[in-house]
Amino acid sequence: MIDLHCHILPGVDDGPSHIEGSLKMAECAVADGIHTLVATPHAFNGAYHTSLPHILTHIAHLRKIIIENQIPIDICPGAEVRIHQDMDRSVKEGKTASINNTGHYILVEFPYNMILPGTRDVLFQLFLNSITPVLAHPERNLALQQNPDILSDLVTMGCLVQLTAMSITGELGHDAMEYSHFLLKQRQAHVIATDSHNVENRPPILSSAVEATAHILGDTEAAEAMVTINPNAILDGKPLNPSEPVNTSKKQRWWEKWL
Repeated sequence: MIDLHCHILPGVDDGPSHIEGSLKMAECAVADGIHTLVATPHAFNGAYHTSLPHILTHIAHLRKIIIENQIPIDICPGAEVRIHQDMDRSVKEGKTASINNTGHYILVEFPYNMILPGTRDVLFQLFLNSITPVLAHPERNLALQQNPDILSDLVTMGCLVQLTAMSITGELGHDAMEYSHFLLKQRQAHVIATDSHNVENRPPILSSAVEATAHILGDTEAAEAMVTINPNAILDGKPLNPSEPVNTSKKQRWWEKWL
């Protein structure tokens, strides 16, 4: 399996503070059947900003230590980038990490309780530059929970959705679980990732969420694709052609109402 969203780099954000914590996370991931982790430290979120050169330096060091400890896992570059103006330019200029540094996909984080004015314009500029936004854990966003049509329109626009494994299993609260299940049933989710920060209470474990997703969808193959085929295409910078959402009816577009 591939974990597309993981805070494994030591000492760069709210993930592990020391290399020992990173190694424990890598071992935990391997035990769960994960062979590739994308290191996605926070960027532009007000508390942390990790530039692409900084990320690549830390990944090179972590890879070296992982090899020395004979842990069979690969670490790829990325970042969890808080939505902001000029995201497209930042990626193109090599200042912000895209997923696996291909320049074709970027993991985008919204504020946890709102959708900012201008959101559609920022995402649209990414598309114009051949960069597809992968929306990080939207099931945990309070505004989206209360108005799911907003996310539905973004998916129709072409955005991809990454759900957090612990949301699906109910470990991040009832609301996040309920909305994640809704998105799965509506075929509005494309990737499951751990958003792991440590092994104690945010571990890099995907298997339980995949099992739950298979039960929700009644489709083991579709559930497994969310941690294998889909993230692999994203890692390679290749086009991903997701299934059409179940509910494609159009109401007034959310940006016409709010922006």
